[in-house]
Formats: sequence, C-alpha cells, structure tokens
Amino acid sequence: MIIKTAEFVISNTKPELSPEPNRPEYAFIGRSNVGKSSLINMLCERKSLAKTSSTPGKTQLINHFNINDEWYLVDLPGYGYARASKKDRNQWDKFIKKYLFSRSNLLYTFVLIDARHKPQKVDTDFMEMLGVKRVPFVIVFTKLDKLSSSEWNKNLTHYKKEMLKKWEELPPMIATSSTSKIGRDEILDLIESTNQFFQA
Repeated sequence: MIIKTAEFVISNTKPELSPEPNRPEYAFIGRSNVGKSSLINMLCERKSLAKTSSTPGKTQLINHFNINDEWYLVDLPGYGYARASKKDRNQWDKFIKKYLFSRSNLLYTFVLIDARHKPQKVDTDFMEMLGVKRVPFVIVFTKLDKLSSSEWNKNLTHYKKEMLKKWEELPPMIATSSTSKIGRDEILDLIESTNQFFQA
C-alpha cells in the first residue's frame, strides 16, 4: 500500500462524535511511551502527523486520521502510567473502552508492546479484555532496533509462552522499528487485505 494522503479529521472524547462508520478503521494503542506516535508517523511517512513526546501521556483524545480517502487510522490515548490525575486516567479508560466496544467499523486494534520488556500485566490484561469482548487485535512489538536478533528471538519466545498460558490461539504478531521502518509493509499489507472484506 502506498500512502498518498494522510489528513487529520477530528479529536474527541465521545466516540459518538467520530466520523460516520462508513470506512474501515484501525486503532493504535499501547502503554504510555511505547512509541505509538513514532510508529504512526513512520507508517504514514509524515514527520509530525501524530504528536510525539518523551513525556508519557501525550495523547489524551481519540484522534482520527483520513488515509488515502479510503480508511481511518485512530490514535488512542495510552493506558498505564501517564503524568495525569487519576480522574483523567479513569476518564480516558472509560471513553477508550466505549470506543473499542461500540465502533462498528473497527476492523483491528493494533496493541503496541515494547519489544525489550518481558510481558507486563497491564498489557496482558488489556489484551485479555479485548479477547473477552471479541475485539480483533494484532500485537505490534516496537523498538526492535534496540535489540539484537538473539535477544529479540528470546523475548518473543518468552512472550508467546506466557500468552499460551491463557490463550488457545495467539493473535497476529508484527515486529517493528520506527527508525528503520521494519514492519511497515507488513502492517500496511494487513490493512490493505483486510479492507477488501469491509462492508459499510
């Protein structure tokens, strides 16, 4: 897939204010500071489509982007730690879940995981929630460039082993690096092939 256009559409905290669900939609979410904005910018080949920051919790709204006038990319607030009040985090949690569980045109949620770390409960709990609610998701491992191939293979094997303790079948997994563009084609190919099955 070639990204010809990538345009910001709307930000909100109310899923019902999102664009009409007449196109395929893909959401990106992960723990704060996992590299989500950098990944989105890499996918769309735009330097600042999504705002990046070294401070966790930069994204605080549901952000819709129109890609090629064909599908929507959605940048969701991170879960877990962020420099925000408990009240704000609870508010984000509430509207994120409402969006994920009610958005009829959401075909995949890409859950971003830092490839350098062992499985974190906040991540596995989030994915388990998606599974229970039957929200299709893909695990996207980020920051692959910060690991050697042997370290990555060891971490991936460990991650799969941990997940198989609760999952009968593992979700799709894609390894990425925003700096070297590893995984870009794999994600875009998945989106392109999935778009073909969308019916408004």
